[in-house]
Amino acid sequence: MASTQGVNVLRYSALVAGLVYGVYHQSSLNSITKRKEIEHEYARKERLIEQAKAEYKKKTQPQETKTQSSGLITNFEDPKFDLEAFLQAKAAESQ
Repeated sequence: MASTQGVNVLRYSALVAGLVYGVYHQSSLNSITKRKEIEHEYARKERLIEQAKAEYKKKTQPQETKTQSSGLITNFEDPKFDLEAFLQAKAAESQ
């Protein structure tokens, strides 16, 4: 009879240990998921802020980026800016 009690104690101890481990593991998985969600939301907000900054820069930037006579783009930050054409135009003006 004593051996059945020892086996039962061992069984219930294993059951309780399994339950405790399950709760701990589930809570760690939940915290990892929450952390990832928070990081994802932060990255989304950063992208929105960068978009807003770019739109504000476009809005406040002067509209006139070309000279009136030649159609040459003189804004250095414009992706269509041609340095060679700009330098040639400045050389022609100085002569």
